[in-house]
Amino acid sequence: MATATEPKNIETKPRQAGKKNDARRLRREGLIPAVIYGAGLEPLTISVDPKQMNRILASEAGHNSIFDLSAGGDSGKAMIVDWQADPINGALMHVDLKRIAMNEKLVVSVPVVLKGEAPGVKIQGGILEQMLREVEIECLPADIPTFLDGDVSQLVFGQTLRVSDLPHSDKIKFITDDNQAIAHVTAVKEVVTAAPAEGAEAAAAPAEPEVIKKGKQEAEGEAAEAGEKAEKAEKKEKK
Repeated sequence: MATATEPKNIETKPRQAGKKNDARRLRREGLIPAVIYGAGLEPLTISVDPKQMNRILASEAGHNSIFDLSAGGDSGKAMIVDWQADPINGALMHVDLKRIAMNEKLVVSVPVVLKGEAPGVKIQGGILEQMLREVEIECLPADIPTFLDGDVSQLVFGQTLRVSDLPHSDKIKFITDDNQAIAHVTAVKEVVTAAPAEGAEAAAAPAEPEVIKKGKQEAEGEAAEAGEKAEKAEKKEKK
């Protein structure tokens, strides 16, 4: 579904596929390199306005948007199938466009949007986890949905929302496996710190310094020796 800001008609300019300098020159002129192919026609190297491309990608339908495009003297329906952006500033660098025949089916990826409040979260205190955010479908270009609703209003612990649970229509064929999990409710994991065992606690106690032990042994030896000397002296006096 097109938004108010999404451009419906895209004008392109021809370009020669060449060196990096040519691409830099295009970008300085406010354009970016692009290529268009499909519909049994020869691929064309063209240049497009990155602002228009960004508006399409940011629209509700995103890269699944279908628009009118004029290229090489021909005009027809097209869509964005791939794009490259600068990894640092995110600026759009290049786009791949595909000619679309409105009477031929095509395969596209459509986002899944979770709807409703899961009892497993509201009542059981769990966390809703979404594992799959897009599914592949096959349909006519005019039947491409903006997104698919994933109803989680009945989801409790032990249940999983799968591709087969998504809204079905005769106009849409799912390419993604029907059994593929989309979302489920997981329990909150508690971190338990184990108490140390008695042996481990005793082992953890600091050992007495060896020098102290030695000092005690020497002191005990000296006391014993003094006791023996006192005993001998006492016997000598008695004699």
